[in-house]
Amino acid sequence: MKNKQEEPQWISTTKAAELLGVSRKTVFKRIQSKLIKADKVGRNYIIATDEINRLLGKRGPLTEAEKTRIDAAIQRAVEQYGTALRLLGKE
Repeated sequence: MKNKQEEPQWISTTKAAELLGVSRKTVFKRIQSKLIKADKVGRNYIIATDEINRLLGKRGPLTEAEKTRIDAAIQRAVEQYGTALRLLGKE
């Protein structure tokens, strides 16, 4: 039994418009121009939540390689600008 509710795999154009902060008409135009990937079910379009996440710039957890790269960049910044960062922290 899962404690968390899973988000739906598909959403309507109305919900997509709400999440993207645009009108429903804009969502339809973007579907027609292939800027938004959608599937047609009967007379309606449905959009995968992954597509909305892509449009919003959301993504899953960081990979270990990405974490390592970020840690290395932080370490370099501290080595190069440590004194300046400490002084800024005191202000």
